[in-house]
Amino acid sequence: MPCKMFYITRAGVIAGLNASAGIRPSASFTPLICLSESVKFGIISYMKVFAISDLHLSGGVKDKPMDIFGESWQGHMEAIEGDWREKVSKEDVVLLAGDLSWGMNIPQALPDIERVSALPGQKVIIRGNHDYWWSTPGKVRAVLGEGMYAVQNDCVRLGRLLVCGSRLWQFGQTEEDLKLLDREKIRLELSLSAMAAERREGDFVVAMCHYPPFNARYEDSDFTRLISQARADAVVYGHLHGKGVRADMVVCKDGIPYYLTSCDLTGNKLIPVAEL
Repeated sequence: MPCKMFYITRAGVIAGLNASAGIRPSASFTPLICLSESVKFGIISYMKVFAISDLHLSGGVKDKPMDIFGESWQGHMEAIEGDWREKVSKEDVVLLAGDLSWGMNIPQALPDIERVSALPGQKVIIRGNHDYWWSTPGKVRAVLGEGMYAVQNDCVRLGRLLVCGSRLWQFGQTEEDLKLLDREKIRLELSLSAMAAERREGDFVVAMCHYPPFNARYEDSDFTRLISQARADAVVYGHLHGKGVRADMVVCKDGIPYYLTSCDLTGNKLIPVAEL
């Protein structure tokens, strides 16, 4: 099925680029968190949706400098902040697909959370494999700034945007890998079910993951099958790094674009996902 990279305009007109499937452009369960006051009153603001991941900030720890990993990490957050401020207004949404902070606990992660929270727009975050600070959903949400939200086993609504998803895990074959893959499948199912219960005509659904939901050959998995069955409009993920990574920035499965958003691979720029 052709992949439609599309934007929904204020008037609801869908426009975009058709691309072939081989495109190479480059816990507790809460059913729903309804977060936008404008939704309650039936007022939906025009918004742009962007994504980025793997910021790996270290404001609360002193032994995790990222510039040791190469030139692309030198001043990476300053570059991201510049691009962010240029693109994002207060009505817009930025999806952060994991590995926000090197902090080992919430106090260590708090300077990084506050730095991101101070940037324009609304933010939705998901846990990455290095987000060791991530505790229970309630404790995480208690320290997020205004307009910053976390997805875990549930769904976030901002206007016509629904964000669901889960961290996922690597496709290993150890007993621990298989256990974590099964657990993440359950978490993704919970989140997609919450989204389906809330979904209305005209909504735009983004499934956000940290790990890629497929292997290096982009083969189908339980995760991609669940996402296709849920009829997501787009998927964003991260985790992959480095010049040696042989990965496409956008691939399509069942007509759904999957965006790789690791900041060192995007040139420390936010990736546009949709306009609603």
